[in-house]
This record gives sequence, structure tokens and C-alpha cells, in this order.
Amino acid sequence: MEYVYILQSERNSRYYIGSTNNLERRLLEHNSGHTKSLRNLLPMILVFNQGYEKIGEARKMELRLKRLKSRIIIESIIRDKIIKLGL
Repeated sequence: MEYVYILQSERNSRYYIGSTNNLERRLLEHNSGHTKSLRNLLPMILVFNQGYEKIGEARKMELRLKRLKSRIIIESIIRDKIIKLGL
């Protein structure tokens, strides 16, 4: 199973969107500083994830969410526990 996930910084509440096939490993990587862009935001917590059959589907949705750059949409996804954007 492939996943799109949203992390939130416990330091300043900013969000990070990504995709992976292993959520636990990826969260550990992020929180151990392997992602340069997140080092100033640590620690991060997983606030949302949605599974996909294929990595291509997950990556498409990740890119789509990143292009939207809308905190309102991200927070509605977290609240509703589902991505409602069609692909």
C-alpha cells in the first residue's frame, strides 16, 4: 500500500505533505533530520494519511495538494479524514 500523508510541526503548526510506502519509517526519517526543509520544524506528528494501490496515484495526489498551497484545504482534509479532490 502506498500513502499520501500530512505531517504537522509541533513547533509552529506548519504542514508538510509527502508520499511513501512505509509511514513509520518515513516519520522516523523526518524526525531524525533527514529532510533538510523540515529541520527547523521538528518534531513533526502524523495528522493524516490515505492509502492508494499504486505509488503513481499517491505521488499525483501529493503533487496536487502541494500545488494548491491552501491551509484551508489541508485542514479540511485532516478534519474530514479524506481527500475529496478528484484525480
